[in-house]
Amino acid sequence: MANLKHLDLNLLRVFDILMDERNVSRAAERLSVSQPAVSGMLTRLRDSLDDPLFIRGQHGMIPTERALELADPIKKVLQDIDQIVTPVEFIPQEAHFTVTIAATDYALQVILTPFLKQLSLQAPHIKVDVRMIQDSTVQEQMERGLIDFALMTPNTAPPMLRAKTLFQEDYVCVVRQEHPTVQGDAMDLDTFCRLDHALVSYSGGAFSGATDQALKTLNRQRNVMVSMPSFLSLAELIRSTDFCAVVPKRLAEGQPLLKQVALPFQVEGFTKVLVWHERTHHQAAFKWLRALIYDTCQLLDIAPLAAQTK
Repeated sequence: MANLKHLDLNLLRVFDILMDERNVSRAAERLSVSQPAVSGMLTRLRDSLDDPLFIRGQHGMIPTERALELADPIKKVLQDIDQIVTPVEFIPQEAHFTVTIAATDYALQVILTPFLKQLSLQAPHIKVDVRMIQDSTVQEQMERGLIDFALMTPNTAPPMLRAKTLFQEDYVCVVRQEHPTVQGDAMDLDTFCRLDHALVSYSGGAFSGATDQALKTLNRQRNVMVSMPSFLSLAELIRSTDFCAVVPKRLAEGQPLLKQVALPFQVEGFTKVLVWHERTHHQAAFKWLRALIYDTCQLLDIAPLAAQTK
């Protein structure tokens, strides 16, 4: 096959069908083209392979010795090409690979923990590498294949990545159940501002956030005394002291010995989105994983917004 580099690979399909049918008319019918078109393609094959390939006989086309030699190799090549271009069926129960997800400790508890329970039931051999998220490096890490998914907010998600909305989150105030000042499930604004507060700062050193922005519009401020690196450490602090904290509602609902108190003013919540790179967008396994994460949110009675995929 000295001229293979100049051969139109579509002609191999014509050759394979002619070998099966040994008849130009039937080959044309299978290819959904005219008989003259098949004859023309056969002429091109003969020129490219420098062999007659098929000789007209009394009962159809008779393959030459060269055609018989090429029949099995060409059929195998076509089968290999079909495997390459045909989407692979994804069977969760049989899948063996590792998926890497970047998330905060909030997303780990609220989203990933129930997701992992579902994953272990439906795809028990898929391993999950959970990493603490660094917003500034997410795009680079995805481009390099270091992470596959990230759980973020729209304002932190890189615009060049794909994203799907999972749910809207609101804030509540939490104190320990036997807090000496906060009685019942409500407090007034003056009490809120007098209490000692703690908040989460993933980057460290921050003593203000969305709550403080909301208070500023009311010409008020609170007394933030502690900045913690994670919501889990914050929850333990609130359980054992008289501090209070403003935290995401879904996180507060999963914390023992903490009491939720309605905020005496409005604090804007946030939207949680699932983020991924174009390189995995069309892969069956990652489509299935994206759907499972989204469905897990719905199963947990997390009211998703209209699915917005960009």
